[in-house]
Amino acid sequence: MAAPQIYIRFPGTAREALVFYAEVFGGELSLHTFADFSRQDGPPSAIAHGTLDGPVVLAGADAAAGERTVRCEGLMLSLLGTAEPAILHEWFSGLSVGGSVVDPLAEKPWGASDGQVVDRHGLHWLIGYEPGA
Repeated sequence: MAAPQIYIRFPGTAREALVFYAEVFGGELSLHTFADFSRQDGPPSAIAHGTLDGPVVLAGADAAAGERTVRCEGLMLSLLGTAEPAILHEWFSGLSVGGSVVDPLAEKPWGASDGQVVDRHGLHWLIGYEPGA
């Protein structure tokens, strides 16, 4: 069974955001502009479709005129146990640059380590791992 893929409509910042996520997570980034797809509903250089394929998979585009953009309320993107602890700490640090740490990635009273960060593009991440991972 396939898992849901995260697809984000950005307010004209898709290129910046997807490049940022590629820098944080690694992987292969593919970007296609409105001009590439012969779209007339936005600037030719706007991103019509972009994908990041790697340890974290994301996709997104710039919102066309009249489309709503991403707003995260009551939603976290969870990366619990998705990589080795050292990698998870690197991702947390990378996502923190220009963002805000909600809860530092640290050991919690129940024994697991986790933390939360809202990155500079407004996405809320939950990152952590179990002891001995």
